[in-house]
Amino acid sequence: MDDWTTSHDRVLAQRNAEGWMFLIEAARDLRTTGAITPSSKALARLLTDPVQEHGTQPLNVLEAGAGTGSVTRTLIPRLSPGSRLDIVEANARFASRLRRLVHTHPRLAGESERVRVHHGLVEELDTDHPYDVIVSGLPFTNFTPTQVETIMNRYMELLHPGGTLTYFAYRGTRYARTLTSSRAEARRHRAVEEVLAGYQRLYATGRWTVWGNLPPADVWQLRRPLHASVSTALDVAAGAAR
Repeated sequence: MDDWTTSHDRVLAQRNAEGWMFLIEAARDLRTTGAITPSSKALARLLTDPVQEHGTQPLNVLEAGAGTGSVTRTLIPRLSPGSRLDIVEANARFASRLRRLVHTHPRLAGESERVRVHHGLVEELDTDHPYDVIVSGLPFTNFTPTQVETIMNRYMELLHPGGTLTYFAYRGTRYARTLTSSRAEARRHRAVEEVLAGYQRLYATGRWTVWGNLPPADVWQLRRPLHASVSTALDVAAGAAR
């Protein structure tokens, strides 16, 4: 058996393990897991493109809702020398898996301290430095509108002026919920989309669809204004969302 075969088999085994782990965690708590399969490579590349766009400039990067690390594995090789990455994950089992990923990743050999995994909620992250890029994998449509507004406000507070936020939303979830859930759930879902639409109208710089993901997903890119204060930007966003 050659090296390529053993390496290929190892990757397949890892993907199968991740798939099963997502299914198990989704069954336990869909509101924090938010998906039943890991993100595809195409989705991970789009979410992390802003990191690569900075070239060799050292960055502070935040990834929220990293799950089993399908986006993290794309993100780490894209970090320029001297960059730091904070990973926030609310699911304890996922957080433990992410710590193993960081400690064993070949691109971090001897410098795993550049990447820190935090078990908790991103809106409660205690940090004293802003971020150049935030990559969000949080399942917004599983939250309440108030929770989504709190998280988006926190993202804007954490970004440098001119910093970039990327996140994704699965396509067709509103219609699926309308068919399969209660009226209250359908109303909550619509209200969450309205909150996100307020931020999109003010800050969006791009949107792309990844049809090859399961399910297909839209990737949104938002940028914090260069010259608006945090309080002003958040007040305007909150008003637009309502």
